[in-house]
Amino acid sequence: MTLAWRSHWTHAALIAVLTAIVHTWPLATDPAGLSLNYNGDVQLNEWIVAWVQRQLLHDPLHLFQGNMFYPARDVLAFSEPLIVPAVLGYPVRLAGGSPVLVHNILLIGGFALTMVAGYALAYEWTSHRIASLLAATAWTFNTLSLVRLEHLQATHAYGLPLALLAADRLITTGQRKHAGWLAGWMVVMAYSSGYLVIFTAIALTVLLAVRLPEWRSNARRAVPALVLAAVGAGVIILPLYLPYRRVAAQQGLVRPIEQVAEFSATLGAYAQSKTRLHALIREPASSTEYPPAYFPGIVVSLLAVAAIMADVSRRLDAVTRSRTRALVAIAVTAVVLSLGTGTPVYGWLYAVLPPLSSIRAVARFGVLWMLAVGVLAGVGLTALLRGRRARFSATVGVLLLVAVNAEALRAPHRLEPFRGIPRVYDLLADVPGPVVLVEVPFYPPEAVFMNAEYVFNSTAHWRPLMNGYSGFTPSTYREYAWVFWNFPDRGSIEAIRAAGATHIMVHPRRFEHEATAMMTRALAHPALERIAVGRDNVTLFRIR
Repeated sequence: MTLAWRSHWTHAALIAVLTAIVHTWPLATDPAGLSLNYNGDVQLNEWIVAWVQRQLLHDPLHLFQGNMFYPARDVLAFSEPLIVPAVLGYPVRLAGGSPVLVHNILLIGGFALTMVAGYALAYEWTSHRIASLLAATAWTFNTLSLVRLEHLQATHAYGLPLALLAADRLITTGQRKHAGWLAGWMVVMAYSSGYLVIFTAIALTVLLAVRLPEWRSNARRAVPALVLAAVGAGVIILPLYLPYRRVAAQQGLVRPIEQVAEFSATLGAYAQSKTRLHALIREPASSTEYPPAYFPGIVVSLLAVAAIMADVSRRLDAVTRSRTRALVAIAVTAVVLSLGTGTPVYGWLYAVLPPLSSIRAVARFGVLWMLAVGVLAGVGLTALLRGRRARFSATVGVLLLVAVNAEALRAPHRLEPFRGIPRVYDLLADVPGPVVLVEVPFYPPEAVFMNAEYVFNSTAHWRPLMNGYSGFTPSTYREYAWVFWNFPDRGSIEAIRAAGATHIMVHPRRFEHEATAMMTRALAHPALERIAVGRDNVTLFRIR
């Protein structure tokens, strides 16, 4: 390993970290004291990461038996597993960092790792440092990814370009070790995000299909290695797959194809953007993920077109032309699948590929579009700068890199102070004997997102919690919700006790104008014993 090689990758990593800080600004100014916790998905992901970190050390065999939605089983399988990000965040947690600090460092770090992975793929295909940085930036920071800061799994997408890189090396060399790397990155994706492992599998299928003529010559060595690696990856992924399979079979967590239509994209989304610079030209539809927007930017679009033109005019070598066509095929596949039921293609695949029944937000296939177009932009810039003077190439490349980042910019982001979890929750950790907590208001299923703060706060005690929040609401919650909603009526308290709850945490401010009357009735109820009052008058009761 030469010093120049080390410097080359060190610079790329440092630029990736700095770019991630810029695009998440001002989060890095106070990662322990600022948060995105106004969003329920962020609080859910903070709970998932904290739960995984706890269980892997104390009880890994019951990793999926989370403490929310009691008494439902396999509740971690209601959402993305986030096991790999949780492991990466272990040092921060073990050093005493709060779930918010862990999340914020993982958010910035995930972006940086994803950019480095994109750089690795682009550099393999272009051998041009600035063009590779531009490609990596376009793939990592764009109008899609920067409206999904609340989805930690979306920032930890480094396995996708690295799996493509391993597959490319397998195609071009036939060396068996690359099949092992490919399997490894698939495992990393599976233990991070169900969506991403499906997207990666589809991208790999397209890549291998388009480049089939190339790797036929290496098939005798590559195919057995690929099969063996696939079997090995399947064995490793099996313990992760089984809980999700149980939830689908026993609790009905299956996304019907009719539901896909609501979360599909349209062709118009590929002309929409939600970045600050583009908003000066055209008002964005919203600042959230839906309706989706996938315009990669003017600079990236022109450079991607330049790559295609260089391919058509045969100004690229044979291998690069093959890679370019694979990227175009991946981009087209992404567009078609993101349209969901807008075309018959998704219905055909849904019928023959069982994993698709776990996907609701098919518009997120746009992730593959962003990767393909971003790397195409790197290929295009490389083609345009070939034969130019080094100083000229560096100047133009840097200016275009800055322009791509400027087009993508959404910072500064809305953040709120994190005041810590109310100390009244710490008392539950010290209560002797079994504890089952109910927090009220106990929201109906259509407002289950209001429970996110309850779920996050449970990281202070890890006692069973009958409230919960995820993309799936189990039948047990639905059975209790409407009765518990009427707290503190006598019937609701009796139902809470009959369900096995031992304690109730009351949030008066959430009852708004009825708060005073509600607390008066709760304090007068003979079945309730007030134990403590915390911040914002949050009150803990024991059920007698």
